[in-house]
Amino acid sequence: MSDLERQLQDYRLTTAEILYHLPDHPSLLQSYIWQEYDLAPKFPRLYKFLDFWEANLDGKLFSVRVANIPIIAPAETRYADALLTLH
Repeated sequence: MSDLERQLQDYRLTTAEILYHLPDHPSLLQSYIWQEYDLAPKFPRLYKFLDFWEANLDGKLFSVRVANIPIIAPAETRYADALLTLH
């Protein structure tokens, strides 16, 4: 499925900032940015990735912040309050 087809099916560009503990230095946090088209508010692809992370990677998750935005949306227009003419 192409990205355009996903967007037409209400997929949104989803960005997650994942903070995790470094395996060798657990007191330090590292940041990882994950970005993919996903369905809000259930985020099945993000949860699949996080399940993979917990099952296969050594860095223990600390927090996950999620943001998403629809790419295809109605155009935002504003009307002018005044019309000025300069000679």
